[in-house]
Amino acid sequence: MTFSRLIRPHHHHQAHRKIESCSPHQRRECQRLPSYLKTQVPVSASYNKIKNDLRGLKLHTVCEEARCPNIGQCWGGDKGDATATIMLMGDTCTRGCRFCAIKTAKRPPPLDVHEPENTAEAISRWGVGYIVMTSVDRDDIADGGASHFAETIRKTKSKAPHILIEALTGDFQGDKDAISLVARSGLDVYAHNMETTENRTPFVRDPRATFRQSLEVLRVAKQAKPGLITKTSIMLGVGETDEEVLDTLKELRKVDVDVVTFGQYMRPTKKHMKVSSYVTPERFDHWGREAERLGFLYWASGPLVRSSFKANELLKSVLGKRLIKGMKGRGQGVDVVGQDGERRTLEGVRA
Repeated sequence: MTFSRLIRPHHHHQAHRKIESCSPHQRRECQRLPSYLKTQVPVSASYNKIKNDLRGLKLHTVCEEARCPNIGQCWGGDKGDATATIMLMGDTCTRGCRFCAIKTAKRPPPLDVHEPENTAEAISRWGVGYIVMTSVDRDDIADGGASHFAETIRKTKSKAPHILIEALTGDFQGDKDAISLVARSGLDVYAHNMETTENRTPFVRDPRATFRQSLEVLRVAKQAKPGLITKTSIMLGVGETDEEVLDTLKELRKVDVDVVTFGQYMRPTKKHMKVSSYVTPERFDHWGREAERLGFLYWASGPLVRSSFKANELLKSVLGKRLIKGMKGRGQGVDVVGQDGERRTLEGVRA
């Protein structure tokens, strides 16, 4: 089921491009992508080298399969600074979120028991400094695949202790033991995406994925390993209001989430839900400032930002703050990378 909810006009929504306001003869023009959503095809030598490395190691990345618009930036620098998102537990999800292009089935193929070892070996030989591990939802498995996920992390850390690992997990159907198992597996960042606001969740996500359950995932992960960096991502342009987004940020801070990213929802195919609005870069900048004001350690916000956008820089920024001795409360500036990729100094970040 798709939706095309009209956004009620507010003065602070003037920065949105509302597709629904187009007349029939204007439809084609209005549905063209804004210029800021267009990217260049990556051609750098570094990008091509990393791509070839992945082929040789037989690693599958969400970056390529999802045609991420930031792949040129994440893979275009030095190898040690590259970020790639590896998909675990197959390519078939047991859920059917209305924004996601991954194929679905009630009973996907069984897990590959050799995947944890093979993935760890491949990543250790690749030589990058930061890896994001994610997976499809596997509601057909007792623990949702948590033990498989955790084993992959442990084996990777054993073979390459220097590699920083971010785990972007599903909700494991709210199973606290499963969440805790992954949180304590040796990872550096625990990520779980809220995707949208509480009001929009029933229209955007699979019915088994609820707003409160996702908040609980992030709370339990932090509780299982105090000090663990927790992270989430929010799509804009799916019918949310500014008030709802702000409320979501406040709820995230209540469970001590450290990092938040904002990006524009892009419709994968005509079978998926429609884009409600294209949010301008200026409005994304506003949400970055709001995240900063509310106390998030790091934020990335922009039309093309995705959950793993420059994740390596994210962790370096957060860990750098925590490693600065004597930094408490306000008055100490820390360099971070904001939504536009420019380095800036923030005052009063939490350490």
